[in-house]
Amino acid sequence: MNVIKTTQDLADACLHLSSHDFVTVDTEFLRESTFWPKLCVIQMAAPDAAFIVDALADELSLEPFFELMRDTSTVKVFHAARQDIEIIHHMGGLIPAPLFDTQVAAMVCGFGDSISYDQLVYKVTGARIDKSSRFTDWARRPLTKKQLDYAMADVTHLRDAYQFLKANLAEQNRSHWVEDEMTVLTSEKTYRTEPDEAWQRLKMRVRKPVELAVMIEVAAWREREAQTRDVPRSRVLKDDAIYEIAAQQPQSPDALGQLRTIPRGFERSKHADEILKAVRRAVALPKDALPKLPKGRAAPDGSAAAVDLLKVLLKMVSETHGVAAKVIATVEDLEKIAADDTADVAALKGWRRELFGEVALKLKRGDVALAFRGRQIVALDQVPAEGKSPSVPQAAE
Repeated sequence: MNVIKTTQDLADACLHLSSHDFVTVDTEFLRESTFWPKLCVIQMAAPDAAFIVDALADELSLEPFFELMRDTSTVKVFHAARQDIEIIHHMGGLIPAPLFDTQVAAMVCGFGDSISYDQLVYKVTGARIDKSSRFTDWARRPLTKKQLDYAMADVTHLRDAYQFLKANLAEQNRSHWVEDEMTVLTSEKTYRTEPDEAWQRLKMRVRKPVELAVMIEVAAWREREAQTRDVPRSRVLKDDAIYEIAAQQPQSPDALGQLRTIPRGFERSKHADEILKAVRRAVALPKDALPKLPKGRAAPDGSAAAVDLLKVLLKMVSETHGVAAKVIATVEDLEKIAADDTADVAALKGWRRELFGEVALKLKRGDVALAFRGRQIVALDQVPAEGKSPSVPQAAE
């Protein structure tokens, strides 16, 4: 099996792939010791060819690959695309377009929530994929035959999965449903790592605005430092240390050194000085400039029961129409619908409203009831006569 190691060979391969309507793509990378994923291998396939690219080869520029990713005449097919796109966005400054994620499409086609690649391939083609090489060292050279076979299978079987799902979506008139779901994957915001927003990754273990201000400042410093040094966040400063710094607000090296989460001697380092400056900036903020503590969602009285009913309805709709529940509505969506008929949620817009939202609102109003028939949950119309108790439910159309 030939592995592409030169720019010219990569350019030739990408030229061939660009002549097709679609190309399947996957990557192998390492991230245990870096902030940014370290790209090691790229796999690509079209209906008549498949290629493996050694992304670490000395004589290789990935520009032909990035050009292929920019080519809007060829659909780029991934499975669970987010991490692959993150790599492409970081290294090439672009998001592949047009994009098709078979995991998302599979959810729309009734394969359940977040189906794995090997499970999807087995259900579509009956082929079994050996996943034992998944967590091998992809940076070590030479790559073994077992690694290469595994890498190749990740894009060759993907061709069959894509064509099956594409046909299934067209048959059910659901292609536009998947296009709606691609919005998050194709948004630049999804792949930006803004230091000032890094605190949102942390658990809310603060109780006062000043503690939150310290956490925001220290988390932003850690994010910038991790990105600059290209090391995991925990190598710079552990989460528990940020929580303790936010609570204690040390403003001197001695005070910082007293914290149990700070390694011995750290208080004498240049990083300690930067952390102390971050703490001082936060503590010095005027009271009216301090950040507000995020408020938890307070459920209106009686809404918990409504949410429970909506969950049952969602499960019924999901099973009836063969669409993963998480694609139709989230728990947060259900909570907002329970509280407000005009909630600004995806479940009350577009195809989701047609599939679920309208009947959800009817359920809230009492125009629809849920019943158990033949081992299945069904929705039944309720049409009470004026001034009388509701009549026996009639099956909803």
